[in-house]
Amino acid sequence: MSRLGNLGARLYRGEVGYDFIRNRKIWYGISILITITAIIGVAVGGLRMGIEFKGGAVFTTDTKAQISTAQATDVATEASGHMAIVQELGNGGLRIQITEVDTAKANEIKETLSDELGIPANDINADLVGPSWGEQIANKAWTGLGVFMVLVVIYLAIAFEWRMAVAALIALIHDITITVGVYALVGFEVTPGTVIGLLTILGYSLYDTVVVFDSLKEGQKDITKQTRFTYSEIANRSINSTLVRSINTTVVALLPVAGLLFIGGGVFGAGMLNDISLSLFVGLAAGAYSSIFIATPLVADLKERDPQMKALKKRVLAKRAAAAAKGESPDEDGTEDLHDDTETAGTVIGRPRSHGRTPGKR
Repeated sequence: MSRLGNLGARLYRGEVGYDFIRNRKIWYGISILITITAIIGVAVGGLRMGIEFKGGAVFTTDTKAQISTAQATDVATEASGHMAIVQELGNGGLRIQITEVDTAKANEIKETLSDELGIPANDINADLVGPSWGEQIANKAWTGLGVFMVLVVIYLAIAFEWRMAVAALIALIHDITITVGVYALVGFEVTPGTVIGLLTILGYSLYDTVVVFDSLKEGQKDITKQTRFTYSEIANRSINSTLVRSINTTVVALLPVAGLLFIGGGVFGAGMLNDISLSLFVGLAAGAYSSIFIATPLVADLKERDPQMKALKKRVLAKRAAAAAKGESPDEDGTEDLHDDTETAGTVIGRPRSHGRTPGKR
């Protein structure tokens, strides 16, 4: 078995681990800081909405222009009075997108482009998108997002419990805010592809969260009948048991998306890929983070306020105090701080969990 596989097996058995729950205030602070930055980015820079949402015109040519893409951008911007977005197509043609353009203005722009690009006007295709249609698309996008959130809360409340539903909803809002904030800071255009990417990463984030919740649900069966672990400790063991799986699935998902974003959009200049690939890349990373560092710690915080869990925690701590007074080794949760260990992948493990009495005592 590889070192990583051995570490994953030990994490799953609870022999080693990291105390995510104890350090939850650090993760909350990091998330709050990132979220505030994202909100400021949206408030200050705003979002560059595509013509599907604002209305406008798209001009495409099948013939290679006689001027560069940068020059075409200047020509289209000057002719329309609005910032133009010009992309070079695979066949050498151009795609020129201009927002807030009506039919009369589009005809004027088409003639100007024909003269400046050196292409006959009949070879330039113009597609118009009305602002009312764009508004309908935006409303449908918001409606779809709202329906998705409601269904998520209902499902999790039925399948698990309301605390998990609330925690998952907060994690999803966290992921959306960060993704939208990155779009505002980077300046990428928001298109229907962006909305599709958002809904996709929300589904992925929810899947990752449900995996941890399912492990937690299994681990908390008959929790009040034992005095070995508090609820937070069981939640922590659930995170550790699914940690390697979450990391593996996230890395595997991020690799092809990174190819779309950095190679397809960056190297080959396929700008249309940026719409969906950026939302997927940021959302996948944020979703993996929130399922581990936000959702489950929030569940533990909410659950520990329950009178039964408070009573359980008192019994567990009392048992450990009594065992310590007798010089015995109480049952622990096995989630020690991580440290370097040359025998296990050179990364992070803790000491094995102790069971029963100290060796030599009977």
